[in-house]
Amino acid sequence: MIRICIVEDQTIVRQGLRSLLALVPDIEVVAEASDGEEAVEVIERAKPDVVLLDLRMPKLDGVGVLRALRERNAARPTLILTTFDDDAILFEAVRAGAKGWLLKDVSLERLAGAIRTLADGGTCIEPVITERIMRALEKSDSSFESADLPEPLTDRERTILRLLAGGYSNHEIGELLNITEGTVKNHISNLLSKLGVRDRTRAVLRAIDLGVI
Repeated sequence: MIRICIVEDQTIVRQGLRSLLALVPDIEVVAEASDGEEAVEVIERAKPDVVLLDLRMPKLDGVGVLRALRERNAARPTLILTTFDDDAILFEAVRAGAKGWLLKDVSLERLAGAIRTLADGGTCIEPVITERIMRALEKSDSSFESADLPEPLTDRERTILRLLAGGYSNHEIGELLNITEGTVKNHISNLLSKLGVRDRTRAVLRAIDLGVI
C-alpha cells in the first residue's frame, strides 16, 4: 500500500483528490494539510511514501515546504500539482527537491501512475510543463551553468536519460532495456556524476539545458 499525504489549501480540491484516490486499491491517503506550515509538521510526523503538493498556499508556499523538510531531513518523494501560471515557482520547486509535476486537471489513471512511479523511486515529468520550466530557467539568473560535459555520455546513458525524462522507474527501464535494476542504478549514478547533479530530476533539467536530450 502506498501511503499519501495531500497538501492543498482549497478544501474542495483536497476532498476531491482524497475521494478519487480512495478508488485506487493500492493507494491510501494517510494525512492532509491545508497550509504550508501544517504540511511540514504533518509530513514529518506521518512519513508518507509520496506527497501531493500544491505550490500556492497560505503561511508557507510549496517551495518553502520542500526546503523546510529538507532542512529537517524529512524530505519525501513529492509530486507537484500545478496550473499553467506557476512557471517560475515550479522551477524553484524542482530545485528544492520535487520529483515530478502534473497539471491539476490530470486524470485519475495518470495521477495514480505518477504516484506509483515516485513511490518506486522514479520521477514524473510532464513534457508540456517541462517546456514552460525551461523557459523560466532561461530567464532565471540561478539557472544551471551551461558548459560542455567533461566526460561525454554513452549511448546507453543517453537512452536511460530519455527514459528518466519520460518518468520511467528503475524497474521499468530495466525491463525495457533487458538489463537488471542494479545495472540501471549504476548507469544513473554515472549520469548524475557526469552531469554534476544529485538527483534524477535535476539530471533531466541539466541535460535539457545542455542540449543533451
